Amino acid sequence: MMQSGKRFVFRVDASLQIGTGHVMRCLTLADALSRQGASCLFVCRAHEGHLAALIRARGYRCMLLASSGQAAKLAEEGSGLAHAAWLGCSLQTDAAQTAAILADIRPDWLIVDHYALDARWERSQRQYVGRILSIDDLADRRHDCDVLLDQNLGRQAADYAGLLPPHCQTLLGPSYALLREEFARLRSYSLQRRARPALKRLLITMGGVDKDNATGQVLTALRGCTLPPDCRITVVMGPTAPWLENVREIAATLPWPVDVRVNVGDMGQLMTDSDLAIGAAGSTSWERCCLGLPSISISLALNQVGILEALDRAGAVLSVRLEVNARFKEKMVEFMSRLVADSSLLEKISDHARQICDGQGAERVVGVLQE
Repeated sequence: MMQSGKRFVFRVDASLQIGTGHVMRCLTLADALSRQGASCLFVCRAHEGHLAALIRARGYRCMLLASSGQAAKLAEEGSGLAHAAWLGCSLQTDAAQTAAILADIRPDWLIVDHYALDARWERSQRQYVGRILSIDDLADRRHDCDVLLDQNLGRQAADYAGLLPPHCQTLLGPSYALLREEFARLRSYSLQRRARPALKRLLITMGGVDKDNATGQVLTALRGCTLPPDCRITVVMGPTAPWLENVREIAATLPWPVDVRVNVGDMGQLMTDSDLAIGAAGSTSWERCCLGLPSISISLALNQVGILEALDRAGAVLSVRLEVNARFKEKMVEFMSRLVADSSLLEKISDHARQICDGQGAERVVGVLQE
């Protein structure tokens, strides 16, 4: 049991550009920490599409930093990091604003999940915090942290060579994937129900924001596919998704029943009850793997390409890169034809996927933070 009153501060953002995944996985870790008696506070910038209301609804304080609207300029003139535009202000400004909050709280741990922050920012917070956990997926910048978490398949310590201080402990791979406890709870039943695979329920999840309307492109591609006549389709969208009404319009034209759901609270059960997912190659990949859910996985951005390639090598998905594939519709038709013609392919993909992640990652990370 974690020492009562231990304090954790999360510095993480969501926006129409960033998406929701970083905040969602931090909420998962916060929930696991809270179950052990810790208190958690979130510090987020007020970008368009921020999730402060959701964070507060989950029972956590969330302090919002003002958004300056200078992202485009800062991408060119700012910190030099590939994702500098995600910050919405200079690195120095963000560091000073965050430090003012941390100086009052003096948390035991600062947890940083942001591609636009690096060792310079982390170093500036050192005097106000006990220790620092950095969550990363890219291995493209230096960190000044005590623990580094990168939950992606195929990640190796050598990828962070020269980017971490000598004392830093690394937590690498999907065994540390931050999944809500429902996934571990549902895993056994989900795997059992795949003993006799059949394509009756199709789940489409292209991320909480889906700013480029990949969901609409998937639904349009499905028009040309041959699915079982009794197939039912569920589409999951986030509350800030800008293309929601367009997706509903397209869904109404498909020959199969399509249920478009917003801000669902039972994603684990939806995945468990589905026979195939078409989903973005982001952090929800590990949720699908935990449940053995066969997937057509699509990379929507460069930071998802590594995940997609690793899953493809493991035989855990059928993969396609939307941003570079002019034949996306043809690829979808090919994949669906193969899956409908050979149900054993669903079983093969499921068998490979289930070996990648068991859903216990958040508890493993909490165990490290307790040490």
